[in-house]
Amino acid sequence: MQKTRTFHRRKILLIYIGCAAALLSLAGRLSYLMIFRSDYYMELAEDLHERERPIKAARGRILDRNGIVLADNRTVCTVSVIHSQITDAEKVIEVLCEELGLDEATVRARVEKNSSMERVKTNVDKEIGDRLRAYGLDGVKVDEDYRRTYPFGSMASKVLGFTGSDNQGIIGLEVEYEDVLAGTSGTILTLTDARGIEIEDEAETRVEPVAGNDLTTSLDYNIQQYVEQKAYQVLEEKQAESVSILVMDPRNGEILAMTNVPEFDLNDPYTLTELFLEINYDEADSDSSASEEANAGDDSAMVDDVSDAEQNENNGIQEDDDTAMTAAQAVSGEELQDLLNQMWRNGCINDTYEPGSTFKIITAAAGLEEGVVSLDDTFYCPGYKIVDDRRIRCHKTAGHGAETFLEAAQNSCNPVFIEVGLRLGVANYFKYFNQFGLNEKTGIDLPGEAATIMHKEENVGQVELATISFGQSFQITPIQLITTVSSIINGGIRVTPHFGVSVSDADGTLVEVYQYGEDTRILSEETSETMRYLLEQVVDGGSGKNAYIEGYRIGGKTATSETLPRGQGRYISSFIGFAPADDPQVICLCVINNPQGTYYGGTIAAPVVKDIFENILPYLGLEASASESND
Repeated sequence: MQKTRTFHRRKILLIYIGCAAALLSLAGRLSYLMIFRSDYYMELAEDLHERERPIKAARGRILDRNGIVLADNRTVCTVSVIHSQITDAEKVIEVLCEELGLDEATVRARVEKNSSMERVKTNVDKEIGDRLRAYGLDGVKVDEDYRRTYPFGSMASKVLGFTGSDNQGIIGLEVEYEDVLAGTSGTILTLTDARGIEIEDEAETRVEPVAGNDLTTSLDYNIQQYVEQKAYQVLEEKQAESVSILVMDPRNGEILAMTNVPEFDLNDPYTLTELFLEINYDEADSDSSASEEANAGDDSAMVDDVSDAEQNENNGIQEDDDTAMTAAQAVSGEELQDLLNQMWRNGCINDTYEPGSTFKIITAAAGLEEGVVSLDDTFYCPGYKIVDDRRIRCHKTAGHGAETFLEAAQNSCNPVFIEVGLRLGVANYFKYFNQFGLNEKTGIDLPGEAATIMHKEENVGQVELATISFGQSFQITPIQLITTVSSIINGGIRVTPHFGVSVSDADGTLVEVYQYGEDTRILSEETSETMRYLLEQVVDGGSGKNAYIEGYRIGGKTATSETLPRGQGRYISSFIGFAPADDPQVICLCVINNPQGTYYGGTIAAPVVKDIFENILPYLGLEASASESND
């Protein structure tokens, strides 16, 4: 009996000891959590009862070289509802429907959704947002936001690009310089109770946003505006599919203007423009063809196995005012996105084409630099040149007869340039092709630059070399062509084409000035000087005579190339010109895609560049001189 009592006492004692140990352990744990981990659990508790709303940062502006604002912001509001805080749901639904112009079903679904915060509408005008605040509705939050705005609508749309609903860049400079323009968002923190109701008398905690930096570009608003007007004029007069014009400073690669018409409305980028739809509707449903004029004085080359049958003149099918509406109604889903991508496409950098005779500039520069030809070398053009088993014709089928290399350049004579290419040989031609940077992208500060499409050297025979020599059977981008020609005429230094000039903060303080290129020499100064003289003579009485301007020294080169598949009567007309010829400070490339009627580059593209130069040269401070001419 005594042993049983002793056993029970010991058992009870052990239980007491165990409970005491557990209590001591719990007390120790609580002490540790309350003393040493208090900050951590306080932060968790605050997070549990804090509601966070973002404050978007103002996006940096995009400016032209003279400080004109090309992309800006306007204040808008984002309207949201917090289900747990709403005290009069029917009143909230009624007001939001009335002020935001939304249907009741949409608003009711968002108001009654049991979520921490439900966005009702973004990009609400500030005036409407202020009115909503004045109602003092529980559970309705109106936060100020920014929406990108473009003061000049469609101007330079494919260069500037636009932003999405989250204010992030989608295309163009907006996406290329996202890190510069974006800024850093802020937050608003409010305390709530366990039910998610905001605690009265508790102040909001704000982390202020940091505005993005401003980007100053090389674009010149006045030049860009005039170039676009001219491009639209040509587009309409020639009923072309598109017109691309580039204006650049050949000394440093700064781009003064770049247009690809038709452009689109940057303030409404997801709507297909009427002009774009009309052009694409006609392209898909009409048999485009062009007339071939007998008195052609230009440089479209043909090889015998390409049909040269006379094409019937066709100025395009004229659609009535319902064309765009009909086409738009037929577009939906994936097709719509494809058309939008096409409308946003920047042909100057995203697309390649056969440059035609403008590429003879590269052949001439390589031939002169290598010493396989000089300006005084004599040739004979019978109207064709036989290479292997192929007869490759000159644009002048009767031939140019005896001529020097300088005269051949003025005449844009294909057989002579074929001969120069053959004298260089495949290995040398590709050496200069690479030396001039044509096998690499230019590095322009826009997304989506296309690369040159060229034969592999080991696959190039005499016929391929012959066609390459006058700019056919391969493709490059317009930006690559104007960059390479700039480098040939500026003294022989390869430039990097660009828009970005400098970055400044919101207060106007300079943050960074961009530097480009490494001054890589691609050509001797002597050959560069010779090329300037040669191209000046092309404008002075040669195939580029329609670009001549009294009082100015202009250099340039025409081109007319037939698009693939050949024989369809579809051409690309172009002209590249620069001034002053002895000291180039501006260069311009005009590319007209599938013009109707007359399609020769010297006839329709050279006058475009002439007109642009007549207007922008005085603006750039390059005044005409009675003593200066191309003579």
